[in-house]
This record gives sequence, C-alpha cells and structure tokens, in this order.
Amino acid sequence: MSSDFLGTGSYVPKRVLTNADLERMVETSDAWIVERTGIRERRLVESGQACSDLAIEAAQRALVAAKVTATDIDLILLATCTGDTPLPSTACLLQHRLGATRAAACDISAACCGFVYALSIADAYIKNGMRYVLVIGSEVMSAITDWSDRNTCVLFGDGAGAVVLGQGPQHSGILSTHLHANGRLSEMIYVPGGGSKEPASKDVLENKRCFVKMKGNETFKIAVKSMEEAVKEAVEANGVAIQDIDVFIPHQANMRILKAVNQRLGLAQEKVMINLDRFGNTSAASIPLALDEAVLSQRIQKGNLVLLAAFGAGLTWASALIRW
Repeated sequence: MSSDFLGTGSYVPKRVLTNADLERMVETSDAWIVERTGIRERRLVESGQACSDLAIEAAQRALVAAKVTATDIDLILLATCTGDTPLPSTACLLQHRLGATRAAACDISAACCGFVYALSIADAYIKNGMRYVLVIGSEVMSAITDWSDRNTCVLFGDGAGAVVLGQGPQHSGILSTHLHANGRLSEMIYVPGGGSKEPASKDVLENKRCFVKMKGNETFKIAVKSMEEAVKEAVEANGVAIQDIDVFIPHQANMRILKAVNQRLGLAQEKVMINLDRFGNTSAASIPLALDEAVLSQRIQKGNLVLLAAFGAGLTWASALIRW
C-alpha cells in the first residue's frame, strides 16, 4: 500500500501587492527586488481574512478534485506558522468549518518545510491503514511581516494549497520523504516575540519583536547546500538519477536560491516549477500552491516523477519523491 494523491487545490487572496506598491512604502525599487529575489508581485489578505479562510478554499477545491467528501476525511494536517490563534489549532477550526466530523486535526509547525513534514506524517498514517488524509499548507505571512523592513517585506505573500491523500497501489504516490532539522541555527529566521518566552506586550509591539527577523546572507548559503542535499538524498534512496526527475517543485523562497540549487543539481530549467514571481514566499503554502498549478496546467502527467524540496526556519529542510 502507498499514499496516492487523489486531488489538489489552492487559493490566493485577490489583493495584489506589486513591487511598484512597495516602492511607495519603503526605500527600494522594482529592479532591485527582481534582481535580488525574482519576485514581481505577491498576494495579501484583506482585513479580517485569516489563515483558516485561505485554507478552507484550498481544501474544498482539493476535496472536489479528489471526489471525496469532508465526512470521508480521517485526518486533517495543517502546516502553518501563522495560524488564526495560538489556541486551538487552526486545523480544528478548519475541521469544524468543513464539516469533517470524523477527522482528527492538528497543526504542523515547520515553517517553509511544513507541507513536506505534513506529507510525511500523512504517508505514515495511510500506510498504517488510514483511508483519507487532508494536508494543507496555509499562511498569512503578511501578519508577521514588518512592512518598514525593506530586507524582508519584499519577500513574503499569503496563500494556501491542499492535497487529499488516499490509499494507492505499490510503487506509486509518495515513494519516500526525508526530514531534517538543526535548532542550533534557529535565529537565522525567527520571530522572537509573541510566544511564552516573550509574551505579547507593549514592549514587544513597539520593538517589532513580533515580526520575522532574518539573516539573509547566511541563510542563502545554508539554504542552497541543504536543499541540494535533500534532493540528492531523495533520488539516491529510490535508485533514480537527477535526470529522471520530470518535475521539480522547490520551496519558492528566492530566485537566486532556486537558480543556485538548480545549477548544482544540473537539472534542466524547464523541469523546475516556478511561480515565485507572482506569489512571493508563502512559506508552508508555497509547494502545494505550485503543485496545484502544475497539476491544473497539466505540467504533471500520470507516471511522472515529481520531486519536492524545501528549506525554512528551524532550521529545517526536507524532500519528497512522488510517482504521480
């Protein structure tokens, strides 16, 4: 028995924030942003729109594509670092809104690697006999972005992607997943305030401790190396070559990172799925968002080898190899 992809779905908010808009907010330029990141625009939520609002749209589309009802779902795994509230999990809020009355539900917090981590957990449950698992990556990164920090505010966007996994034949679906973490480097990308260590307070707000902090140059080097290792680990574990990959869907973090990884791997550019220019870095939502786009555009065909790879806060890095 293996874990097969029965349906995919995605959703992005309607509001578009372009580089020209950012030029009016901070000291930056369209040319600088494109050169440094490859991003031209990103989507942002409207006031009052939360993580669960994006997640339910993506989840419902995935359920329709899979021809599965919400009451069929056994488990909901929501990968996010920007949930609606600290308590309860946003997955439980989603379970109620979907009417998935049979489903257990919890959030997975692994930042940009969250969706691949959640896939790995779902895969284990399905191989242990569970029928249907709904996996979502949903993020409102704009909620933890300092819009006066030109080094980080140009990077992030909001969005959601989802998949329904079910039981499939051997040697199809998820072939393997590979998960890693190194907490020693946790302060490369982190939000220092707002948790139990530095609870929400006037001081935390005034000093902008509730927003993403990032060491960009150091993160770039580690991201490239870690994603390369995760990709090689996946292909070697399954006895295939890099050239056998039909579609590579990396975490959409930064175009310079993606190009550097691709150069090291020697993978043909046309095999790499990129939508970073339109959506920016949507953290745990970026891979399922790109995956759904690749499916809808028929870029992914039955029998294709699809490789997912991510790197993010934690630090975490991960990969998954799929036979579609």
